[in-house]
Amino acid sequence: MRYHHRLTRSALFATVLALGVAGCGSSSGSDDSASAGAAGSAISAKRCAENKAAGKITYLSGYQFQSSVSILEYVAAAKLGYFKDLCLTVDLKPGTGDTAQNTKLLASGQATVSAISQQDLIQAQANGIDIKGISSYSNAGLDILMTNKNITDLTQLDGKVVGHKGYVPAAVEAMLVKAGVDWDSLKLVKEGYDPSVLPRKQGGLEALTGFVSNEPNQLKAAGKDVTVWKPVDYKIPSSIGAMAVNPAFAKAHPHAVEDVLRAALHAYAYCSASEAHISECVGYAAKLSGPTYDKKLNATIWKTETQVVKDNPTPGQPLGGVDPDNVTQLVAMLHQFKIVPSSVTAAKAQGWFDTSFVKDVYSGGKLVWPAP
Repeated sequence: MRYHHRLTRSALFATVLALGVAGCGSSSGSDDSASAGAAGSAISAKRCAENKAAGKITYLSGYQFQSSVSILEYVAAAKLGYFKDLCLTVDLKPGTGDTAQNTKLLASGQATVSAISQQDLIQAQANGIDIKGISSYSNAGLDILMTNKNITDLTQLDGKVVGHKGYVPAAVEAMLVKAGVDWDSLKLVKEGYDPSVLPRKQGGLEALTGFVSNEPNQLKAAGKDVTVWKPVDYKIPSSIGAMAVNPAFAKAHPHAVEDVLRAALHAYAYCSASEAHISECVGYAAKLSGPTYDKKLNATIWKTETQVVKDNPTPGQPLGGVDPDNVTQLVAMLHQFKIVPSSVTAAKAQGWFDTSFVKDVYSGGKLVWPAP
């Protein structure tokens, strides 16, 4: 029996940001992967030879080249020459927003590494799609619920109209249930991608699902005040910036996988260091994407998401480290809402993640750069 694969964050975010990122290109091209830096300048000769032997590594984004975590730092790592510094040949490919398709491309080897949430990876594996989780920035998530200001307690939503974009994300549903909301009393309606329907209370709307880095920022810019409810505040599991790899490639070229993460983490720090660096990195993504790319919105997306990561560090892990306890909690949540079968145990799911790649690029809690 194949369990239902819910529409993912990336697929929804794709439509929400369509105006901001329309016209994105199809690939970075090999020139972009080697646009700066000196080949092998940050790695030993022996490891450089290993990485060259790994051949072309195809990075597939969650959605186009929007400035989200797990996307912008990979664009920047290419543009700043960090991949080249580590003798890696990385080809950037923009995803369409269909995470289910990304998992299939990854499993088949058509993509080497891709942004896949921990929940989506567990769902993919439950459906027989073999991919390996290798990193995550936080146990918090981007899915949120927005309400009008007259709602001061989530139980006030009982019997009210709640809007969504195809389904209510599991983390948001779990938050509502945990808060004591009478789930069966809610009037769930599918809304479009204009968040202004909430402050206008269109159709009696009192709540609307969204993403913490998108709709709240759009409404704020429009002078509309709403309350944002975050599942992380209710200790609901999720993930941000999670990455997965083709298992066969990881087994054959473990150092190359480590160094892809090393370069991305190095770029993450660079792109987060100042407003000037944010503008520079967003500019790289804009150059790949075309003239309709909304730099202001995308800079806000990056700042919002990196702040969520900063506010919710992965317990006991360096930046990028996978928290096994979060995997256990995700499995429990997926069981609660019958998204994966009972045969998917926490122990089995933890085997679908490998924490060693991130651990090996740190020493004493600091990212090792240059590479060994």
